[in-house]
Amino acid sequence: MKVLKFGGTSVGSSKNINNVIKILEDYSKTDSVVCVVSAVGGITDKLLLAGKEAQNKNKNYSDSFNIIKDIHFNIINELNLGESSNIIAFADEKLNELKSLLDGIYLINELSPKTSDKLVSFGEILSSYIIAETMKIRGLSAECKNSQELIITNSNFTKAEVNYSISNKNIQDYFKSASQKTTILPGFVSKSNIGEQTTLGRGGSDFTAAIVAAALNVTQLEIWTDVSGMFTTNPKLVKQAYPIDKISYQEAMELSHFGAKVLYPPTVQPVLDLNIPIHIKNTLEPEAVGTIISNDETNSTSPVKGISNISNIALLTLQGSGMIGIPGFSKRLFETLSQEKINVILITQASSEHSICLGIDENDAERAKTAVDTTFENEIALHKIDPIIVETELSIIALVGDNMKNHQGISGKMFSTLGKNNINIRAIAQGASEKNISAVIAEKDVKKALNTLHEQFFESKTKQLNVFITGVGNVGEKLVEQIKQQRKYLKENLKISLRVAGLSNSRKMIFNEDGINLSNWKEQLQDGEHATLDGFFDRTKSLNLRNSIFVDVTANKDVANLYADYLRQSIGVVACNKIACSSTFENYKLLKRLSLKYNAPYLFETNVGAGLPIIDTLNNLIASGDKVTSIQAVLSGSLNFVFNNFNDTTKFYDVVKQAAAEGYTEPDPRIDLSGVDVARKILILARESGVEMNLEDIQNTPFLSESGIKSDTVDDFYQTLISDEAHYQSLYTSAKAKDCQLKYVAKFDNGKASVGLEEIPEGHPFYNLEGKDNIVMFYTQRYPEQPMIIKGAGAGADVTASGLFADIIRIGND
Repeated sequence: MKVLKFGGTSVGSSKNINNVIKILEDYSKTDSVVCVVSAVGGITDKLLLAGKEAQNKNKNYSDSFNIIKDIHFNIINELNLGESSNIIAFADEKLNELKSLLDGIYLINELSPKTSDKLVSFGEILSSYIIAETMKIRGLSAECKNSQELIITNSNFTKAEVNYSISNKNIQDYFKSASQKTTILPGFVSKSNIGEQTTLGRGGSDFTAAIVAAALNVTQLEIWTDVSGMFTTNPKLVKQAYPIDKISYQEAMELSHFGAKVLYPPTVQPVLDLNIPIHIKNTLEPEAVGTIISNDETNSTSPVKGISNISNIALLTLQGSGMIGIPGFSKRLFETLSQEKINVILITQASSEHSICLGIDENDAERAKTAVDTTFENEIALHKIDPIIVETELSIIALVGDNMKNHQGISGKMFSTLGKNNINIRAIAQGASEKNISAVIAEKDVKKALNTLHEQFFESKTKQLNVFITGVGNVGEKLVEQIKQQRKYLKENLKISLRVAGLSNSRKMIFNEDGINLSNWKEQLQDGEHATLDGFFDRTKSLNLRNSIFVDVTANKDVANLYADYLRQSIGVVACNKIACSSTFENYKLLKRLSLKYNAPYLFETNVGAGLPIIDTLNNLIASGDKVTSIQAVLSGSLNFVFNNFNDTTKFYDVVKQAAAEGYTEPDPRIDLSGVDVARKILILARESGVEMNLEDIQNTPFLSESGIKSDTVDDFYQTLISDEAHYQSLYTSAKAKDCQLKYVAKFDNGKASVGLEEIPEGHPFYNLEGKDNIVMFYTQRYPEQPMIIKGAGAGADVTASGLFADIIRIGND
């Protein structure tokens, strides 16, 4: 004999009921089947709502009743049973009884626990009869047996206690003589030993199935629901979650206590006592393996079996110096909550005895505070303890696994993983059995926490990065295309799952927490919402995705001013924008401190030399104990391009225009040609070398004409290049006369820095620097005579994008 239980969702529609009947038909071909069913999905809540409305003299109870009636008759009609007079007559009779009961509640203005049990029993009575009669009409051997005739309880209404000796005998006697292949039983419902209708409380249908399975001592209890077993975590919040094949009773109960709704632990005690395995199956996917719960060894390779959570938690803190060394505080606290029938979900106490923290349901918080403050009003008045502190909008997350006790470092890995993603832990609880490690966190962080922990403990060490890019012009577009091209490679070879979750230009922005489709991102962006810098930050923050990275591909000061805000939210920052790192030294150091404090990477390799590993090399030198003595560099790919292409047969204006057209200069070329851009770069290198310096400390010798320096607009500046051609030709002529090349050189030596145009003689490492190339020479204590040289393309959209991409990958590899 097999015992199966189907939950409310499994019988929530005619389609699902047909699935149930097909499963029962298949099972009954080889064995007798007992099927316990819940009420149609949502009906129990609707019955309680109608009862409350009637009790409160709210005439809407009639509308609620009509909804309940329509749901059942719609299912009956959709089952295509023809002239199924028995079902219709039975449904009419029961629904008329329900309406009379609701009318009575309305008249007397009372809904007692006894009446409530009678009220909610209609759901299971109706669903079980409809299913059994449908099977009979379709020619299957089936009967409906009212569980109230089998399961006998006391009169503790809404959560009655079972009389097992009587109930077991009733069940065994009935099934000894039952001839039908399939027996349908309504779950949840029972009767007291004096004939009053009772119910078995939360999870009552599971309880009914467990009672029957234990009484008949079957080999396995099957619980059919709308998911394919117990998952590693909530699949609605973590898409990578997957069903657990096998799990122990203890692990299943721990996970169920912490929010896994598939199973309610107290209800399965009868089968647990007899070591009857429980098989969780999916009504909508009968072929799925599901989860087997038993005491057999699971041979799991992972010490953690699952991650779960309970939402809507309030944290109560009782604290005060008067508690230290004084016995009885805990006893009085728990007695007070017990008297108020408030369930304590989590307990933690500091070893100093200065405080006790309790996690309870948020709905009980106000009542708990009033009761506890009243109990301790004398101690509060004497300032021995503080009024109880209540914190809300919290959730409990828990790691569960029988084998966690045999593995060191599980809790450390859990807490460090949460900390890296700026998830603050308000309280911690871990029992000596080490089967469960619980932490209280903010409700808003639950999704991020579950995804982060699942990635750490269950996925093949693939790290997901969520990237938010502001500035999708020339360089930004190249970056998006590089990401699109390399995503598969990153996942397969570097175990990095890279998603672009947000994109913005100066006009529009788009977001998708599951990752923007990069095949048509431009079209999506055109139809996006209005973009603002604050709006982009707020959306990035509110999405609260793990391993978030903000990528700044602009030269905008206002964007740079938001870096601190991103870092404070533990959102990493990758920037080619040099403004932040070359701002005041105080701001530069602030960003560095915030990066460390909030464990948010702040990388800006492309600030100097586009994609060249200049800053990374410098940082490695410093980290290894070396010390920079001087730096000589050509740091402007745009200026090098300009002076490599400018001669006595070209015009300076044309060369600058060409550099701008090919993307080597900023939109405002004065930033490049004034030397400000190069000054910022050498400043950044000086600071990264450990020197405190500001932009105004750098000697900048301009080569532009006086009118070019004073120009008000970009157009005016270009006009000065035309009118002052003779000035620029004179620079070229002077260098040529000495057989020199013009190079814009940045220097740092003995704590001082300068930038300016120089005539470089033949034989110098800078002399043959071609095109848009950069070159940096680091003289250090380890490289005093022959410098460390880095040379290569220092401008261009592709190489700058690749430098940004490299910083993103560097974060993924940390």
